[in-house]
Amino acid sequence: MSETSTDTEQALRAEIAYLRGRIAELERERLEHDRRANAAVAAAQERAYWLDRWQLDLNAAVERPAVERARAAARVLRSPIRRLRLLARRFKG
Repeated sequence: MSETSTDTEQALRAEIAYLRGRIAELERERLEHDRRANAAVAAAQERAYWLDRWQLDLNAAVERPAVERARAAARVLRSPIRRLRLLARRFKG
């Protein structure tokens, strides 16, 4: 065998090793993504279960004027709280 052939084989082996490592890394990432997705689905299913059990219809509730007023009040209260948190972070860091 010539030196070029050996170099080519070594380069191919190195590339194969790299690709196998990359595949393993991507598989770990996919498994983590699947785990997070499954946890999110489980949480959504649990919330839906309790909404059904308590016979709550969020769509009907959101359409009520009182709910819109409550949401507006929450937005008004949230703004100064966010500003205070931002100031606190600035003074901490």
